[in-house]
Amino acid sequence: MRRTREFLRSLGLPGEDLGNLPTSTKRFPDGAQYRVEIPSVEGPEALAAVYEEADARGVTVHRVSQGSGGMLLTQRELARIVAFERARSIEVCLFARPVAAWDTGAASLTGPVAAQARGTEQLVHVLEDIRRTAEAGIRSVLVTDLGVLTVADRMRAEGDLPDDMKFKVSVQMGLANPASIRLAEQAGATTYNVPTDLSLAQLAAIRAAIDIPLDIYVESPDDLGGFVRHFEIAEIVRVAAPVYLKFGLRNAPNIYPSGTHLTPTAVALGRERVRRAEIGLELLDRYAAKAEG
Repeated sequence: MRRTREFLRSLGLPGEDLGNLPTSTKRFPDGAQYRVEIPSVEGPEALAAVYEEADARGVTVHRVSQGSGGMLLTQRELARIVAFERARSIEVCLFARPVAAWDTGAASLTGPVAAQARGTEQLVHVLEDIRRTAEAGIRSVLVTDLGVLTVADRMRAEGDLPDDMKFKVSVQMGLANPASIRLAEQAGATTYNVPTDLSLAQLAAIRAAIDIPLDIYVESPDDLGGFVRHFEIAEIVRVAAPVYLKFGLRNAPNIYPSGTHLTPTAVALGRERVRRAEIGLELLDRYAAKAEG
């Protein structure tokens, strides 16, 4: 294996997972090592509830993300979200939909195609959803498909999308090693959400290969593993910075696609995710009091 490891190193990639867990010296532009993200914030009511809860608990939430997509929000709802986002100086990231799991094909029920854009027509539909989201004033979208990411990046470069548009890659893209995640970075990703079960050594190797922030679930939903990694937060921040700490929620229903029929559930789940974030940040302060957020 020596020659293969040496070849990887010649490409600027680690030749092995970094079990020595080196401290990352990379940072967000403002010098921070970590930021906080609350995922699955579905709709304006849930967004307001998350920040009401965050204010009450003294938790700074830098970014919220959403899974139902801009396509399932009305223009008035999008306008409410944009107004809230600008008033709070936060980042709201809307999923770029639809993808195969919501399409008419059967393969998405049995294989990994579920998060991909299925066929040219759906590729067009997802790009149109990004365009509509951008026109509403949103500047961050969540992408699962490498082709969508590549084309959207070209659209951004050529002025067809705003030049400050951010592309957050979803955990559902599934790339899990330094070489493949570097491809996503080169394709235009702004941040990359790694699979939920990667070890600290694996995260350290990925960090060595790329510069964009990593999005890491501290607590992941049941359908993404259900892992609860609160006691690892300090080491995650040290090894993987810059990192978005994502506070999902185990033992909670999957409410995608969401809507007004699920608003009370979305609000309750959002509030509890903020509570989980408070717990996580308390542990981060306990074990890494000098971590910069």
